[in-house]
Amino acid sequence: MSAVLERVRIRNLGLAEYARTAEAMREFTARRGAETPDELWLLEHPRVYTLGVGADPAHGPRLDNGIPVVRCGRGGEITYHGPGQIVLYTLVDLARRGLAVKRFVWLLEQSVIELLGGCGGRKEGAPGVYVAGAKIAALGLRVSRGRAYHGLALNVDMDLSPFAAIDPCGFPGLAVTQMRDLGYSGSSEEVGDSLAQILLSRLEDA
Repeated sequence: MSAVLERVRIRNLGLAEYARTAEAMREFTARRGAETPDELWLLEHPRVYTLGVGADPAHGPRLDNGIPVVRCGRGGEITYHGPGQIVLYTLVDLARRGLAVKRFVWLLEQSVIELLGGCGGRKEGAPGVYVAGAKIAALGLRVSRGRAYHGLALNVDMDLSPFAAIDPCGFPGLAVTQMRDLGYSGSSEEVGDSLAQILLSRLEDA
């Protein structure tokens, strides 16, 4: 493996406003070159609903609960971000690594499943990770010139009630869950660090 593939920078950004972070990812991806190392950004967002490029507004939010709604550049439908949810943004040059998008999505899902000790699983036609039918991790990517950004959001220890105002990821009635309710302990920061290390290992093996 080349030196540039071996170097992956992990950035812990703490609590970061969504729109500003999305713009920073777009700018990073636009200006990166063939030798720019990949980066993984770990953070939490203040409360916000985000809608993917082709998201249908009919999926919510269905009430005014004071939470901002932002149209963004990723794929997928509507989701919710808030404190206690770890977000892992994956600024990865897929073309340089020889990774197809579907394979990369699989690696992201598999990293969460491994973190959960194998209790999570996939659902056909609905990217993400589920536990007993309830969604615990959502995925949404954008790929520009073979370079991915955006990534995944994993519910750790958060207020899940804002999900009730939407059809999560465009699926009416979809239940959501979080690591705390499954008996997991540890902070979002600790979970994020562990998830990033698992993904790094997966990328090395890909």
